[in-house]
Amino acid sequence: MAHRAGGRALSLLRGRLCLPGPAGSGGCGQPPEQARLGSSGAAVQRSPQAAGAEEAGEDAEVSTRKKTFTEVQTERSEQAERTVLIKCPPKLNEKKLLQYLSTHGNIKSHFFFENRGIHALIEFSEKNSIASLQDAIEIPSAAEHHVVPFKSRLFTFTLKNPVRQAAEETPLHLSPQSHIPVKELIHKLCLADSVSSQMYILLNEYQLTEENIRLRFLACSLVRDFARAYFPDSTVKPFGSSVNTFGKLGCDVDMFLDFRVTEKHATAMKKGPFEMEYQMKKLPSERLATQKILSVIGDCLDNFGPGCTGVQKILNARCPLVKFSHQPTGFQCDLSVSNSIAIKSSELLYIYGSLDPRVRALVFSVRCWARVHGLTNSVPGTWITNFSLTMMVMFFLQKRSPPIIPTLDQLKELADQKDKLVIGGRDCSFVSDLRKIKLTKNTETVDVLLGEFFEYFGNFDFRKNSINLRKGKEVNKPESSPLYIWNPFEQDLNISKNVNQPQLEKFVAMARESAWILQKEDKAQRMINKEPWGLAALLIPFGKSNPSKMKNRVKGIGSETIRSLLDSLKLNNASSIQKAVGK
Repeated sequence: MAHRAGGRALSLLRGRLCLPGPAGSGGCGQPPEQARLGSSGAAVQRSPQAAGAEEAGEDAEVSTRKKTFTEVQTERSEQAERTVLIKCPPKLNEKKLLQYLSTHGNIKSHFFFENRGIHALIEFSEKNSIASLQDAIEIPSAAEHHVVPFKSRLFTFTLKNPVRQAAEETPLHLSPQSHIPVKELIHKLCLADSVSSQMYILLNEYQLTEENIRLRFLACSLVRDFARAYFPDSTVKPFGSSVNTFGKLGCDVDMFLDFRVTEKHATAMKKGPFEMEYQMKKLPSERLATQKILSVIGDCLDNFGPGCTGVQKILNARCPLVKFSHQPTGFQCDLSVSNSIAIKSSELLYIYGSLDPRVRALVFSVRCWARVHGLTNSVPGTWITNFSLTMMVMFFLQKRSPPIIPTLDQLKELADQKDKLVIGGRDCSFVSDLRKIKLTKNTETVDVLLGEFFEYFGNFDFRKNSINLRKGKEVNKPESSPLYIWNPFEQDLNISKNVNQPQLEKFVAMARESAWILQKEDKAQRMINKEPWGLAALLIPFGKSNPSKMKNRVKGIGSETIRSLLDSLKLNNASSIQKAVGK
């Protein structure tokens, strides 16, 4: 206790005197530029303030890359628990705000962003600083509406003397929370010197930033605060694109309510001469329990959650969930319960994305290409999902010679005892330590991989073959779905079962067209004509830039493979596409 009190006193003293904290702490003794976040994990700083900041960001990324998926998620969850979100007035003096907040504890990092007004994310060095701040904050007056007295970590900061204090405002650096429009992206890509450079530019513009990742974990942490009113040992964790290194700015936050902490605690208590257990409500099935839990949490968020709007309880789906909009962070959220296999899928993609920088660059380019051409959609339907498309890229990279990433079975062979995991009778074991995985000897450039991806799937025999990441090879389709991609862990499921025949035919046609553009375009001439080239040309809906060229593409082709691809694109002949994908 004395140690904690001493640490608290030192923290308060440092805050009041604005002494600089430990290196990189981002305390009020540092200039705002240095206090802002570097990059780690999947994030890369978009516009570093100086060369030194850029190098620090690169070091942080390398450091995080060596950590296991679980270690990174644990660190970010703990970071979120020390964080508050403050809605600020439009005119603000940043230094004075930080000085005031520092009286409650040392500020480790902070940043500002815009979402229905200016917001500040503040990370303290210690969790008890938040309790100190909450004790000093007032409950809003109820002149017009009665308030629900739930004290969250969402605050509103106002000026007591707006006119005088507004005159002291300082310019704020606002962290972007959305990617640039495709039209602006195409302009940037045209200024690059190679297709590979274009692909890394797209990655840098579209990937989740460090700040955005922190906001996602904070949103989960805020929902956890509500869940713990009913289930004190529960946690709420993000999964999917928020954590697998393939998330795009603006994507939804998938989160799940996890009770495994409670189960581990119960296991540890089984000692001594007696058997002790809690008295708990018993229900006929796990699904019914999940539905009831989500129903209660959904009602809680809807009735009492500040900033939680548009709450929908979708309890009869295969995986019951609650959808809602979290206005303070600007995210659309999906909450489910203990989705263990989805977490393992996230970890698998995290490993693949961490092994080689070409993996993420290729995935982001292919997914952006697919969205531009209407091959994917944010609304559920008969089109290919981003998850399916990502798995297709992973399979393609497993098929290179030599392979760029290992198969799931190869990762399983590297697993040690702590990696062993069986979920619902399904073996979900694979190595978690990245250092145990040998790096590839493949030296193909990422632009070559992009062209080869389009040619590979433009000629793939979808009638007969399916895609299996566990084996890393084509296997006969077990049933007649147009596109069959084996679920890596639930081998009896096809993750692309929703895709219909027309959508698959469209994908093949677009892949063939893209292969042609990358192999036959005259980059120099297109630059002279100020036309998009390389990846930029692929991000314009085909037929809009120069439809007359579609008729003349057979001329000058030296490859029988490309000639056959072009034949399939003639407007009067679609039979070769139908032959490739079947009926």
